[in-house]
Amino acid sequence: MSAVLTATVMCTAQNANADLVTYCVGGGGAVTVPNDLFVPTGESCSLRGTVITGDVRVAAGGNLVINGGTVNGAVGVAANGYLDATDSRIDGDVTLAAGGFGVFLKNTDTGGVVLQPKGSATVEGFLFAEQGSKVDGSVNAGVGEVSVTDSEVIGNVGTNGAYLTDLHNSFVDGTLSVLNNATGSVVCGSAVQGKATFAGNVGGVQLGPNGGLDSCASGGYFARDVGISNTTGGRTTLDDNVINGSLVLTANTPAAEVADNNRIRNGVVGERSAPTAAKATSAESGRGTARERAAERLAQVGASVAVKGKARL
Repeated sequence: MSAVLTATVMCTAQNANADLVTYCVGGGGAVTVPNDLFVPTGESCSLRGTVITGDVRVAAGGNLVINGGTVNGAVGVAANGYLDATDSRIDGDVTLAAGGFGVFLKNTDTGGVVLQPKGSATVEGFLFAEQGSKVDGSVNAGVGEVSVTDSEVIGNVGTNGAYLTDLHNSFVDGTLSVLNNATGSVVCGSAVQGKATFAGNVGGVQLGPNGGLDSCASGGYFARDVGISNTTGGRTTLDDNVINGSLVLTANTPAAEVADNNRIRNGVVGERSAPTAAKATSAESGRGTARERAAERLAQVGASVAVKGKARL
């Protein structure tokens, strides 16, 4: 009798827990989901004005598009999964698993953002944060394209083994660490409050205008030391920057080009050379494809949601 009662209680608890997750397939509007939300494998969920009081999980190959919504918990995106959030708020962290498709944030506040290394996966994930987005924690990425534009990161920005790491007209309240990026890094018109470190990058490092990686209207402000080392396969250029510390240059091939209009409070240590003429911009050199891939994925989500119709939220 006791065994039967125990089994009945366990079964009831499992059913109760199952009721705490809302599955989303199709489109949803301005309602409140009083629990966690789950986007099943290969499905698409598009929400407008929706409030989710729990966490969100996007399964493998799934897509979640949020416009004007709120997530009170964290968002986890599985392999080949996609998150696109506009004019929204995510209180917890956003984590893109190994092999995840990507994360696109537009005028959206989040906790920290993590892009896990892809490992043996074939998909290169990405993070685009733009148009007034704010990351209340840190950004950490071990894969893909990391681009922060017209946005703010309250914590640190750290990438290791990413494809590129670019900051345009943005603010980082912590440190900036760009290590072993396949096509280098651009910091343009941005401010970094902590130490900035660039090491082992291929393809170049561009701080300010007149570099070979991207078009750029102005230099940046670095409140602490800047270190650039072991850059290969491209130019290292510094133009129109304010560095309120030292600039340390080590084993860059070719030597870093440091323009006279940089204001470096504690001087330059290491080998440097005079600037040369600017070369190709990113548009001409084909640096990165994530933005185009994201647009294609978003169009696919729209088509899928139109077929599925209204989600049962």
